[in-house]
Parts: sequence; C-alpha cells; structure tokens
Amino acid sequence: MGIDKNPINPEDSDAGPEPRALPTAAGTYLTREGYERFRAEFRQLVSEERPKVVEVVHWAAGNGDRSENGDYIYGKKRLREIDRRIRFLDKRLEKAQVVDPSQQANRDQVFFGATVTYANDQGQEKTVTIVGADEADMDRSRVSLVSPIARALLKAFEGDLVEFMAPAGRVELEVLAIKYR
Repeated sequence: MGIDKNPINPEDSDAGPEPRALPTAAGTYLTREGYERFRAEFRQLVSEERPKVVEVVHWAAGNGDRSENGDYIYGKKRLREIDRRIRFLDKRLEKAQVVDPSQQANRDQVFFGATVTYANDQGQEKTVTIVGADEADMDRSRVSLVSPIARALLKAFEGDLVEFMAPAGRVELEVLAIKYR
C-alpha cells in the first residue's frame, strides 16, 4: 500500500478530506478528442443547421401573421438555441487548453487524461478517465477534472489509498492501475 495522499485529521471525524485546490484553468482543459468533437459541432451548427433554420424562418415570416405562425415561432426559438450553443462552443474553443494524455511524461501518477482503475472498500473495481468538465459522461466512465472523485485521485500512485466525501458519506479507494492512451 502507498501513502494516503489525502490524510484526514482523526480528531475531526465529521470533516471530510480538505479539498485540493483546482488548477486555475480547470474549466478550459479538453482532451484532443473533446476539442475535435466541439469543433465539429460548432462547424455543423454554423454551416448546416443554422442556415436551414434561417431559411425556414424567412419563409415563415413571408406567410403573413407571425403571432400564430408555428413555423415562425418554433424557428425563432430554435434559432436562439442554436445561437446560444454557438456562443458557448466559440468561447470554449477559444479558451481551450488541449491536453494530450499520451504525452504525459509521469505515467505512474494520476493527472488529467489518466484512465484509473480503483477498488472501493467493498472490493468493487471501477475504471474512469479524468477529462475536462465539458467532456464528463458517466455512461462512458468519463469524470470531470473538478469532480470529487477526480480531485481525490489526482496525483495518486498505484497502490495509494485516497478518500473523498461522496453523497453517501466518506469513501476510501485503492488505486489499482493508471494508464494513458
């Protein structure tokens, strides 16, 4: 067993582990895959979907009374949704710090992009990949860099025990394996 990277004061049993400070750019980290996915969505919205909706709205506006024109009302609503998503993606892509996990030099420690296999105190194993906040997807076992579990795992080595506060209470995990693509 390794050294516990997140010690708890035994005299203060109600307090959870002290949260680690987040990197200042935690919200802007993206994997190359996440960056490319955002860029493809941005391009698709700008070059395909938005022009189609603009065309429908233009056609519907020419049909007269707009107050009861479903195509016009729905089209304008959809156009606002598309524009909002375009602005969001544009800001994210502009500020993104793309991190390539395969370039990680210190492969025996958990950092952004690591795929970590751990066991909980009941011996159940689980594997997660630490990704940017916008890429998190529990269905694909991708957890956000800012999530409690990722924060507990960061900088841990194989064999380390880490603790974090889950909604159900304090959980202890043992890091079994660390991999980078």
